[in-house]
Amino acid sequence: MNIKNILYSLPGIIAGLTLHEFCHALAAYKLGDHTAKDQGRLSFNPLKHIDIIGFLFIIIAGFGWAKPVRFNPENLKHPRRDKAIIAAAGPLSNLLLAIAFIIIFRLWLIAPDLVDPSEMTERIFLILYSDAFIGLITVIYSAIMINLGLFIFNLLPVPPLDGSHIAFSGLNLSQETEHRIMKIGTPLLFIILIVQNRTDITILPIGKIISVLFDFFMAIPG
Repeated sequence: MNIKNILYSLPGIIAGLTLHEFCHALAAYKLGDHTAKDQGRLSFNPLKHIDIIGFLFIIIAGFGWAKPVRFNPENLKHPRRDKAIIAAAGPLSNLLLAIAFIIIFRLWLIAPDLVDPSEMTERIFLILYSDAFIGLITVIYSAIMINLGLFIFNLLPVPPLDGSHIAFSGLNLSQETEHRIMKIGTPLLFIILIVQNRTDITILPIGKIISVLFDFFMAIPG
């Protein structure tokens, strides 16, 4: 376990999990359900959203979870559609956060080209490439990868991930059937992640998809 890498990744993990759960709560609130708001989840305070065990799992094993946002489907005008919107709000927030960090990262890369050569003093150059600034950019790069990972991972149609709730919204399944699938999906997901983490077997090519997305956004002219 590399302590330095963990410290670099912590801001991205905390920001990603907090925004993810906040947006679930916000979507539910906007769609007519106040359950999450009443439970204090409509907040940017990380302590309201982070599950300690799930957080440690992310740091140690590379995957984990936050406190799930609760909502009452009976308070939604269009339960099937609205459940999908609430589920999608979390991953989409991570994508938008990753894009915001990519913009900052790209600005740093082209910073020398944005400054007039005559104004590129040694002081400006030293600031841009100082250890402190490089450390900040490393934190931003880690946050990009983490949030792209949260976006892709949570869209997988495997219970209990958000993607499964989106998939269920398009199927005419009974609550009992959904509950049974959820009970099977959770241990199955853990088995897949543990096998992939401990072996060279790639079942979910999340890392490759992250790289493709990162390269795509970095290649967009701007």
